Amino acid sequence: MDLSLANKRDHTVTEVVSEYGQRLFRFIRSRVSTNADAEDILQDVWYQFSRIVAVEPIEQVSGWLFRVARNRVTDNYRKKRLPLVDDIAPDTDDESEWLRDQLLADDNTPETELLREMFWEELMAALDELPEDQRNAFVWNELEGRTFQEIADETGDSIKTWISRKRYAVKYLRQKLSDLYDDFMDF
Repeated sequence: MDLSLANKRDHTVTEVVSEYGQRLFRFIRSRVSTNADAEDILQDVWYQFSRIVAVEPIEQVSGWLFRVARNRVTDNYRKKRLPLVDDIAPDTDDESEWLRDQLLADDNTPETELLREMFWEELMAALDELPEDQRNAFVWNELEGRTFQEIADETGDSIKTWISRKRYAVKYLRQKLSDLYDDFMDF
């Protein structure tokens, strides 16, 4: 690689980090439970960015950064656990069990990987549409496994308030993900 090209690339990376670093960290931090998780994800985003600009230019840098960050947040949740499918699936017994079995299956077939990928993309997009308190209620309780008592103690809001917020989130997620659920059932 030409030395001047390497210096230009490094300068570009430095400028992008300076311009988007704080916003990107806040974006990630609002979606994960700890600063450490946010910092790890942000570091991964910067690593990917530095590798990609060495190979090809990116037309929409901010869009690329936030898309990669959202994907890394999704991956972070996948590693931890799946939300209770019973909460967001329609109220049907056998179908809900089938969906849960598919999403939790250990067989990494192309079909189950596709189902998981589609589920997480749609869930994260739907969560982004929720008011912050409802999103937090769902994420903290379902994805991070925190009890309502823990959440109430930390925030100062009552347990009933957090249960209500989660109920509204679940109602919205059921409605929003119903088409995806129907696609799963046709799979």
